[in-house]
Amino acid sequence: MLGAHFSVAVGESLRVLCLGAHADDIEIGAGGTILRLLGEYPATVVEWVVLSAEGERAEEAESSAGRFLVDAKEYHVRIEACRENFFPYDGAAVKELVADVGSSANFDIVICPRRKDLHQDHRLLGELALNTFRDHLILEYEIPKYDADLSSPNLYVPLDPVVTERKVELIVDGFPSQRHKPWFDAETFRGLMRLRGVECNERFAEGFHVHKLVL
Repeated sequence: MLGAHFSVAVGESLRVLCLGAHADDIEIGAGGTILRLLGEYPATVVEWVVLSAEGERAEEAESSAGRFLVDAKEYHVRIEACRENFFPYDGAAVKELVADVGSSANFDIVICPRRKDLHQDHRLLGELALNTFRDHLILEYEIPKYDADLSSPNLYVPLDPVVTERKVELIVDGFPSQRHKPWFDAETFRGLMRLRGVECNERFAEGFHVHKLVL
């Protein structure tokens, strides 16, 4: 299949915004894509925003972001403390935070949760991203979970085995507080990337949902 590419020359700068409702969301949903992007566009500047993380989770979120973004030309990490699982009920505060992020810079790519995600925090953040970033390329990532809400992506980012394993390693090592959860393991993360790879005739890939794309 003919692939699409960014209309930016290698070596030119991209400004990327990564939005996560919780610590580890960005890494699980788009960690491989981010690693690949930084490998191909080392002049990339990244704004990394996690809306709900406190204590140990905040420390994990900040440390993990640094490991994923080590090859970025420049990056900024912002960790907020919105109430986990209460985003729709604290919607005004969450919306103000997203609006504040949106006013801070002009981004080329926005990476955020899927608007049809069944987790209420993910879903609201995805909706606010579309409301806030009206003329941007928005990639909505997917997160596997008990709710069984995965559907068919309409955009795939192929990943080579090195990037795939690097993503898995960084997530498993970076979030020790989550290791007790039955779904949080290398098999889950690698398995989803393998499935998405099958769907785009590659070994591994990450899948995204794109509302609007200009070629």
